[in-house]
Order: sequence, then C-alpha cells, then structure tokens
Amino acid sequence: MSDTQLRREADAVLADLVGDREGTARLRTDQWRAIETLVAEHRRALVVQRTGWGKSAVYFVATALLRKRGSGPTVIVSPLLALMRNQVESAARAGIHARTINSSNPEEWRTIEAEVAQGEVDVLLVSPERLNNPDFRDNVLPSLTASTGLLVVDEAHCISDWGHDFRPDYRRLRTMLAELPHGVPVLATTATANARVTADVAEQLGTGGKADDGDLAGPAPTLVLRGSLDRESLSLNVLRLPDAAHRLAWLGDHLASLPGSGIIYTLTVAAAEEVAAFLRQCGHEVSSYTGKTENADREAAEADLLANRVKALVATSALGMGFDKPDLGFVVHLGSPSSPIAYYQQVGRAGRGVDHAEVLLLPGQEDEAIWRYFSSLAFPPEEQVRRTLDVLASSDTPMSLPALEPRVELRRSRLEMMLKVLDVDGAVRRVKGGWVATGRPWHYEADRYEWVEKQRLAEQQAMRAYTEITTCRMEFLRRELDDEKAAPCGRCDNCTGNHYSPQADESLVAAARGELRRPGVRVEPRKMWPTGMPSVGMDLKGRIPAQQQAAPGRALGRLSDIGWGNRLRPLLSPQSGDGPIPDDVLRGAVTVLSDWAKGPGGWASDDPEVSGRPVGVVAIDSRTRPQLVRSFAERLAEIGRLPLLGAVACADEFGLLNGPRSNGAQRLRAVHEALTLPPELAASLASVNGPVLLVDDYTETGWTLTVAARMLRQAGAKEVLPLVLAVQN
Repeated sequence: MSDTQLRREADAVLADLVGDREGTARLRTDQWRAIETLVAEHRRALVVQRTGWGKSAVYFVATALLRKRGSGPTVIVSPLLALMRNQVESAARAGIHARTINSSNPEEWRTIEAEVAQGEVDVLLVSPERLNNPDFRDNVLPSLTASTGLLVVDEAHCISDWGHDFRPDYRRLRTMLAELPHGVPVLATTATANARVTADVAEQLGTGGKADDGDLAGPAPTLVLRGSLDRESLSLNVLRLPDAAHRLAWLGDHLASLPGSGIIYTLTVAAAEEVAAFLRQCGHEVSSYTGKTENADREAAEADLLANRVKALVATSALGMGFDKPDLGFVVHLGSPSSPIAYYQQVGRAGRGVDHAEVLLLPGQEDEAIWRYFSSLAFPPEEQVRRTLDVLASSDTPMSLPALEPRVELRRSRLEMMLKVLDVDGAVRRVKGGWVATGRPWHYEADRYEWVEKQRLAEQQAMRAYTEITTCRMEFLRRELDDEKAAPCGRCDNCTGNHYSPQADESLVAAARGELRRPGVRVEPRKMWPTGMPSVGMDLKGRIPAQQQAAPGRALGRLSDIGWGNRLRPLLSPQSGDGPIPDDVLRGAVTVLSDWAKGPGGWASDDPEVSGRPVGVVAIDSRTRPQLVRSFAERLAEIGRLPLLGAVACADEFGLLNGPRSNGAQRLRAVHEALTLPPELAASLASVNGPVLLVDDYTETGWTLTVAARMLRQAGAKEVLPLVLAVQN
C-alpha cells in the first residue's frame, strides 16, 4: 500500500475521531510521522509534545489502521481513571471499541478479559498497578502480550525515576516490552519530559522484543518526536499575597471574573476541602476533588466541570494527567508545586481548545514545609531495605504489608513503593498473599538515589526562582523542560506588564481569616490493633475492647492545612525550641474545648449517653517539648478549674520515640514499651469518678493516645478525652 493511501485512511479516521463531518481534518506532520512509524514500519516511537497537541489521536488512528490489517488489540497503560474515562469516550467516536480494567470496575474484569480473548475489544486500557497484580500478571498478561497489536505507554514520564511523577509500577513495562513478539510497535507519549527523562524513556523503549525463534531481538530503534512546548493560549501570572486569608479572600472576590470554568489546585487534601468550603460560602459553585474522594463523587465532579455546572474543581494532583476539557478557561494554584515540570503539566489542562486561558500561581508560606514532607517519602536508606529483604527471606510464607509493618520501620505507602521497586529489580516478587524474597543478588544504587534527590532539590529551587523572575514565565518553564526553541511568549504578566491587582474585599479577608482561624478537628480513636503484633512479641490483636478505648478527641488544627497549620507548623517543627504554650494557641485550644462541650456528644449537651464534664487533666510526658505539653496541661487545668492529676511517664531509654516517624505498628511497639503509669497518677485516678482530659502536643499515627488511654482506663478512668494541638494529616 502506498504512503498516500495510508495517509488518506489515517486522515479519515482522524475526522471521525474529532467529529469532523466535512472530512477536512488533517494530521499534523509529527502525528503522521508517528503513525507511519507504528503502522508501516512497526517501530517504536516516543512522542514528547505539549498538552492538547493530539497525542491520543496518534494511538487511536494507529489502532484503527492496525486493526483493519488484522493486528491484535491495542493495550494502553494509563495512570489515572479520569484519563481512562476520557479515552473510552474518545475511541467510541472513531468506532473503536475500548474497555478498561482498573480499580473502579472489578466486577467487570472477567467479562472484559473474555471479550479481549474473543477479539471483541480494539483497545484495552489498564492501570500500571494491574501489571503486577499476581492473577493478572500470571494468567492474563502473557496471552495479552502475545496477541497485542500495539502497546501504548501514556504519560510515559512515569517510567523514569528522573521524572516528576515516578511510579514504580510503570517499571513493570520493561518486562512486558522484553516479552513482546518481534515487530509489535510501541508508542510512548508525554507532555512533561525534559531531556534527561526523554533519554531515559527512549532507552527503556529500546528493550528488545522476542524474535520469531524466541530469542531476544536486537534493540529496536526508537523514533523520538519532540516538539515545541509553547502554549499559545496560556497567560501565566504570579501574585504574592500577605497570607492565606488574603489568598482565600482574593479567590472569593475574583473567581467569578476568571474566564469560563477551571481548576484550583492545592497541595494537600485538607487545603482543598478548606478552600472549597470557603468558596461555597462566598456563593461560588465549586466542588473538591482529592485522592480521598470516592470514585462516584469524582466522576460526578468531572462531569459537572465538563458541563460547566461548576465554576471550578478545587483539587489536589489527583486531578491531573489525562483530564480533558478543551475549553478549560483557567488554572489557579493555591500553593506552589515543587517542580516546574509538574507545574507545567498541571497548567497544561487549560486552554487546549480556546484562544485564551488564565494561569495564576498564588504561592504560600506553607509550600516549602509541604515539599519537605513529600520529600521524606523518597527511597529508603539501604539498612531499611536490607532489613525488609531479611524479614521476607526469613518467612516461610508470603508476607502482606500489614504483616511486614511491625517488622520494618517504614510507613505503608513508602514500604509499598520500595517493594515495587525491588520487584522490578528482581529482589522480591508479589504473589497471592503478599510478597516473597527471590534470593537474587541486589545492589543498592546509592549514587543514583543521591542524584535523584539532588535533582528534586534543584527543581524546588527552580520553582522558587519562577515566582521571583521578572523575565518571561513561559520561556522559563520551557527552558526547564529543555525546550531548545524557548523564547519570550509576549503573553505572561512579565512580558505584558499587566499584573493582577492584590486587592480583595476587606470583608472577605475578615471572613477568610475567621474561617481559617476557626479551631477544631475531630480525632478519631483507634479501634483495632495492627495486624502482626504477636509476631514481634506483643499480644495485641483484633478489636480494642470498648472499655479500653479513648473517646473521639479534638485537635486545634491539621499541620497540612493553610489555617491553623501555618501557625502550628513552626511551633511543632523539629527545628523549633521548647517553651510555654503561646497565648494565642492556648486561646484556640480553649475555644475547641468550649465548642466540643456544647456540640453533639459534648459533656455540656443534653445527650444522656455522654459521661459528663471532665474531672481532671492528664498530660503525656514529652521527650522533645516537655515545657510546651506541661504548660498546656497546667493552663487548661487552671482555666477549667480542674485538678492536674499527673502525667503518663515516657521512659524511652532507647530513643525510639525521637527517631524518624515510621508506620503505625512500629510506633505502637515503641509507645507500648516507653509509656508507663506512675503510681501517684494511678492513685489520683482512683480518687476521682469521671472522664479525664488527656493532653499531648500532636498526633500522627494515634498510637500514643491509644496506649495512654488504655492505661488510664485500666486504672479506673471512666472515659478518656484526648486533646492535642495538631494532627499530622
């Protein structure tokens, strides 16, 4: 078949895909070059092009042409549910039957797998996590790999640990690439890869497929198509405001004037919920969208934004790659992402199908503290990795994450990430029931992990610079992505001299300040012991008896929010000194107590099930902030005219509680060994009859409060009411 005829077919599919009834749609030069490489040459290609360029058109057109020629289904590895939902709908417009296997539709998996086996599916979208699901990996993936007509890796920067959104599950693709039959084309796409990430992904795509005789073929040459990353529709702006209240008020005052509908990004779940609540009070139609939002609510929120039923979604990065609304009119960031590449990716959601879209960054004082928190989730030190491998090697059966936690000092999210990397490296394997060690030699790549960390710090410095520059902002971002064609855009605030006014309605500033200073967060008690505690010599399992539990408690605020969090982070940071509780913080805590007493379930309410007013105050000895906690308890007792009954002692002779925060099981083990009930406190509890107020500085895992409350209740406390200054999340 001639190139001319293939090109005509490709343009016809494109017309169907974009709904062009006149049939005038034409592929871009690089779109056609990628399709030709895949369909005619059966090669591998990496397409690095800006958001909205039309990368999905490449793989859908290629799929239609390959299927017409008898090829098997296209497999698209896609990272986010929003992306999958958009892709299924887009494919249908071109007559392509697409199905998806992801966490939101487990009840359909078997049916879909059968449809694929029967040749009824043109495109199968799978999440990277499915690639290493034991059942899918062992029973579905081999036959799927053998029959695949085209493999697509969407958002391919996730493959690279040099990328801003590295996902260990994506590294599983190296195995799939190696197992592909010889001549099966592969396409990788991304909008957010600098030169370093591009080279890394292209190298991984060069993994040889199987030749006809089963031996590995030589590395397939990878065509790299990298275009200009300019976004002609975007107007980039930065506006520095005095504090979080002014930023909230500015949004409340100016949101309606931003074009169309859009996205307001925040750095944390708590901030997203705070901002959405305040904007609704201001009369704006907005919804929050975070990693904690239920799937059904996410879909409804996406649909509302697509249909312009809301002015904005207030979202974390959970709404990012793949969400496709061509007429999105603005993207606002309330807080700065830690990477220019991540920032470019998120602002790229706007202005894809309109001539003009506004992009605005409102940096905050909390940004760098949040960057440090997420940086703490990096790949663990070698001794922790070796410890995990030793624990797995010593087990006769697979170990689940809950079973591993009591034996290793890693939070579950970090432990799972580490295991996925080790799985790709061949040191462990995920099987039914958990993880096993393979016994293969494994090398800790300290130099690589150190280099990655240096790059993270460099990216953070670049974001600081972005907020301060007086030159073109788009040119700055393009240079950070190694765009050789970067030049002044003529559209941003620095190019035009048109800067947003910092003015906001004073009544909204006061209202925002009131909302942000509104104290009080509910602290849910622990009701179950972690799995696996007997394996480390602790006879704690199952449900915590009701008569040993703490009651639901309260905190002044979250460390991750933009209200009290901004006040409490400096007070409770490891770098801060110890001292008496500040008056403003104490007043906030007293307000929390007053609201707690009068609210539902409070001791001043009419609820007959409530035990009544506290009869005393108990502190928890602090190894790091003894003055702060002691003065907190003393002042509360004085104000409430309650006796200070004493303090739960902390005999942490091995310093376990002062080390890095780890997972809940490890924290419970350390707390259980460290906390004791002094005889004088036990005697005081025996002399009173009623609930006691248990005071500490902050809670992260909840186990310090749980163990202390258990001791107090076993000593005779009728009920234990925890009160802390802050919760971690």
